[in-house]
Parts: sequence; C-alpha cells; structure tokens
Amino acid sequence: MSRSVGTLTRADLAEAINRKMGFSRAESLDMVEAILEHMCGALRKGENVKISGFGSFVLRDKKERIGRNPKTGVEVPITPRRVMTFRASQLLRERIAKGG
Repeated sequence: MSRSVGTLTRADLAEAINRKMGFSRAESLDMVEAILEHMCGALRKGENVKISGFGSFVLRDKKERIGRNPKTGVEVPITPRRVMTFRASQLLRERIAKGG
C-alpha cells in the first residue's frame, strides 16, 4: 500500500502491523480501530490518554471569555468548551529533531 505524502492513515498503521506482526489485513485494521476506539472512549469519559515515549492527549476546560471580531472590532462572547491538546513526549521530540 502506498502511503499518502505527508499523511499517515489508519490503513497505513494497519499495513505496518500486517507487515511487522504477520496478522491478516483485516485483523490489523481491527486492532487499529480497537485502539483508537479505546482512546476515544477514555477521552469521552474525561480521562487523559498518555502513551509512554509518544505523548499525552490532555483535556482542558476553557472558561467563557470575550473575544473580538478582527474585521469589525465588535466584542463577542466565546462560550465555555472542552478542548483536547497533544503534548509530545521528550523522546518523541528528540526523535523528530534527529529526523527519525
């Protein structure tokens, strides 16, 4: 399977599992889906997700605040919301900096 330039997809992850671990393509895709669903479920419950050596998906609750329309300058309230951020681990940052 040829990988899209600049984008790693679910299919690419499943293909890597298929090649390295020897599982069938269907089993590999099921594994990827199960892992992603487990992560999404934890985030839906308000839990953070930490993958050692990779990084952390962290949920933050933002309070209501006043924003400004940059075109008109009119103040607009920004509603409170929950956002997810990703913080790369030091190991991942070092690997990326080295180029691999």
